[in-house]
Amino acid sequence: MSLFLTVPPNLVQSIRAFRIAELQEEAGRLGQHFLYAHCHAGQTKQQVLGIIAESFRFPKPCGKNFDALRTTLTETLFHAGTQPGFVIVLEQLPNTQKFDREARETLLDVFRDAADWWAEKKVPFRVFYSFE
Repeated sequence: MSLFLTVPPNLVQSIRAFRIAELQEEAGRLGQHFLYAHCHAGQTKQQVLGIIAESFRFPKPCGKNFDALRTTLTETLFHAGTQPGFVIVLEQLPNTQKFDREARETLLDVFRDAADWWAEKKVPFRVFYSFE
């Protein structure tokens, strides 16, 4: 039975009752990419984006701004070849003065845009996140 039986193929949602190990296992079972970033150490937008870029092994420029991350999550990955799908975990997004609620929502909007973009291509793109 699939862990994602009741989870739409393209979404961004709180991790809630899911456990990271189970998400990773399910991604492997489905043959999808599993991307994980533990963002707690980031205090600023640049640091959080840098952690995500490094954790996902993305090029350094995508760690500079939201637009570069959006492009990497969509067009760059699309041009890299056929994609089987993605399961992404953004753990412990910080709540700091320089990475506040607005910055977190903008980051999640980047992932929502990417989920919509991949939905048009019929490629699963599930993002799970938690806040510190």
